Amino acid sequence: MNVAAASEPDPKPADLRRSTPARAPFACLRAARRVRITPRYGEGAVEVEVRYLWTGAPGAPTVIVQGGISADRDACSSTEHAAPGWWESQIGAGRAIDLDDVRVLAIDWLDADDLHAPSVSSEDQADALAALLDALGIARVEAFVGASYGAMVGLAFAARHGERLGKLVALAGAHRPHPFATAQRAVQRGIVRLGLENRCVDDALSLARQLALTTYRSGEEIGRRFAGGAEYRDGRFRLPVEGWLEHHGKRFVGRFDARRYLALSESIDLHDVDPKAVRVPATLIGFASDRLVPLADLCALQQRLGAPATLEVIETPYGHDGFLKEHERLAPLLREALRDCGA
Repeated sequence: MNVAAASEPDPKPADLRRSTPARAPFACLRAARRVRITPRYGEGAVEVEVRYLWTGAPGAPTVIVQGGISADRDACSSTEHAAPGWWESQIGAGRAIDLDDVRVLAIDWLDADDLHAPSVSSEDQADALAALLDALGIARVEAFVGASYGAMVGLAFAARHGERLGKLVALAGAHRPHPFATAQRAVQRGIVRLGLENRCVDDALSLARQLALTTYRSGEEIGRRFAGGAEYRDGRFRLPVEGWLEHHGKRFVGRFDARRYLALSESIDLHDVDPKAVRVPATLIGFASDRLVPLADLCALQQRLGAPATLEVIETPYGHDGFLKEHERLAPLLREALRDCGA
């Protein structure tokens, strides 16, 4: 197990945009394909539309990149989608996932409604990715880089379609959810269901997201940032942390559907992969302050995998969100994990 120290604060999005190399030479396809899969909780095969981004050096080998349940196919910016992607810090020409050497493939997560099923599993997402590879004529991908829910789907993909995968890189995700994390998400889903039943869904979804934020970050970070006293305003006392929580809750409501949230949150808690079924080399990356995916679970996963695996640990105050915040510490780990991938 290797341990890296915490980094300086992450760069601002504007800094990322200024440092983004020119993308003109890249091949970019941002589209949708209909594929056929058999959902785990469904009643037979269904056709689903998979929305994807496939971008990078023309003819280069493909690397799948997937994030948490709120991440989408825009892991990086493209010629058609100019805004920075959710992992812009790691994907691009000359970056850790180097688009001069590989093509990145990412999808929008499927939810239960997409599958016409009561629930969606991490295996369904993995099978949809495999079917998309068939549709795009990709026989094999060099690596699957997954973070959070994406790491869970990466493990499912390695277990079910290992012959099509060269390397697994799993950040902040294990073979099963920890009971503490499932308890937190169960309460979040209960809040959203209550909102749906009482026609106050936006308020409920915002509160669920706010509660989730307290589990994504560490107590150390929240304590450092919001240690001030209460302020009496608008007829009540307001605590320093409330503005931050409400801001992020409002932003989430503006871009996420409540029923989709319920399906994908539940999918995390239904996830269960036999580590012995994963027979491709793996790099596991964990964050020491992560309460949702404790290091003990990653150690157990490393020991039980059916192929050689390394475990890298980053000391950070950012908790589970370390994969979004620790740009400088993650980059060399990703470069090393993907060292043999490329044209």
